[in-house]
Amino acid sequence: MGTVTIGVSIAVPEPHGSLLQERRTGFGDAAAHGIPTHVTLLPPTEIAEESLAAVEAHLGEVAAAGRPFPMRLSGTGTFRPLSPVVYVRVVQGADECCRLQQRVRDASGPLDRELQFPYHPHVTVAHGIDEAAMDRAFAELSEYEAAWPCTGFALYEQGLDGVWRKLHEYAFGGAVVPPQAGPAERDTIASR
Repeated sequence: MGTVTIGVSIAVPEPHGSLLQERRTGFGDAAAHGIPTHVTLLPPTEIAEESLAAVEAHLGEVAAAGRPFPMRLSGTGTFRPLSPVVYVRVVQGADECCRLQQRVRDASGPLDRELQFPYHPHVTVAHGIDEAAMDRAFAELSEYEAAWPCTGFALYEQGLDGVWRKLHEYAFGGAVVPPQAGPAERDTIASR
């Protein structure tokens, strides 16, 4: 058997996901069409195909122990000059994302791995494009706001065409979804 490239992430729900994906494409990020809008929990990771069942079982256990939490995005940030990325900031739910990604990568499970950079939850809106377009992404999304209750995460596989496809969704074991801080399900963006 061969290998597959997987990732684990929290999907940014509609209408927010499509809007940010369209904006990412509009900034000139050619890879945007193949990357669903998300908050990464496990970056692209190559595993043996035969390990997939163990990974799915592990993620099921992580999800069963998890509880829903409020997520809120607000404004932009960047990893430049260290990495050519502009992102929308996770301002609520970041601590929960940190704990969740640690459980996903736990040394006792099949996804134990070191990260290239310290974990920082975010939603990428521009990656590896020219500096002027990165600056435009940073400015145009600086007032972006979105909020939703996070009730789980998903396992994705990257195809040979570079497109990420969902393999499985994992719902958290807890049934109670906490209320949002501030107006629920808001999504504002300055039209430019």
